[in-house]
Amino acid sequence: MTLTHLDENDKPKMVDVSSKDDTVRIASASGIISMSPEAYKAVIESSAKKGPVLQTAVISAIQGAKKTPDLIPMCHPLMLTSVKTDIKEIPELPGFKLYVTTKLRGKTGVEMEALTGVSVGLLTIYDMLKAIDKGMVIEKIQLESKSGGKSGDFKRD
Repeated sequence: MTLTHLDENDKPKMVDVSSKDDTVRIASASGIISMSPEAYKAVIESSAKKGPVLQTAVISAIQGAKKTPDLIPMCHPLMLTSVKTDIKEIPELPGFKLYVTTKLRGKTGVEMEALTGVSVGLLTIYDMLKAIDKGMVIEKIQLESKSGGKSGDFKRD
């Protein structure tokens, strides 16, 4: 098996995608943050001292997706054409599930951008509520689906 991020001298390299065709590429990812009932209540009642938690997490998720190549080595800088977010309340947990969907027309996929967006958005929720609950758990960050490109489509069951 040939590793794509190593050259013939085993030095790290960014994959050359210049010969690939431009296609529409879409990826969706999700992740969950669970927290104490007190922290959850602060979000729902908009009483967290650092401000509007979910709105800030949305902005952070978008920014995280856009900054992916600054954070993950070998990721190509991409001209994202869309970053969409959705946050679902999970009162029985208690906690929230964050979804990020990224899109572009280009030569390489946007899975890492969706996954990074989810990660950064959930970390923002943690940061904004850590004064209330340091025991929050971020988990199940995963790719939900992807389309476009040579490797084809993927959809989590």
